[in-house]
Amino acid sequence: MTQPAAKRFPTPAIDTLPDDIRTRILAVQEKSGFVPNVFLSLAYRPDEFRAFFAYHDALMEKDGGLTKAEREMIVVATSSANQCHYCVIAHGAILRIRAKNPEIADQIAVNYRKADITPRQRAMLDFAMKVSQEANKVSEADFAEVAGHGFSDDDIWDITAIAAFFALSNRMANVTSMRPNDEFYLMGRLPK
Repeated sequence: MTQPAAKRFPTPAIDTLPDDIRTRILAVQEKSGFVPNVFLSLAYRPDEFRAFFAYHDALMEKDGGLTKAEREMIVVATSSANQCHYCVIAHGAILRIRAKNPEIADQIAVNYRKADITPRQRAMLDFAMKVSQEANKVSEADFAEVAGHGFSDDDIWDITAIAAFFALSNRMANVTSMRPNDEFYLMGRLPK
């Protein structure tokens, strides 16, 4: 039995979507072999879909001081703290693939402080978690700590923006009861 992408709001049929959104969704399906439910769920509001994925791509798909795997580490750690089932499962799969490590996503989701990561990555996640959970308490000492691990101002901006953006994503996924696609659970777990 096929489960709905999300329980709370209707999921539009792909063939009823505006051309640009339908084209993007079909491209994702072509690449991954399935349509991640986040695309279907957010397509309910086309203008917001466009804005969401434009910002997502600007944060997550660029080159910079953070690797793409480190960007996913931020998503998994903060999404776990925000109890976002969808984002932990979906971005955990992406993290396993980008890090080429079948264990790292589970370690970070459960307790990033005990995960097999570098001290630099732990400092990154400490800062991201503070942004995610207590942004009002971020201080100059926090900036100095993360900068002391070699992160530039642009890197710190990225850490902050990813944690903040996924706080929005986590809340939308939780409120809509977005369901992780079954395919995500096995991705990146076994070497190809």
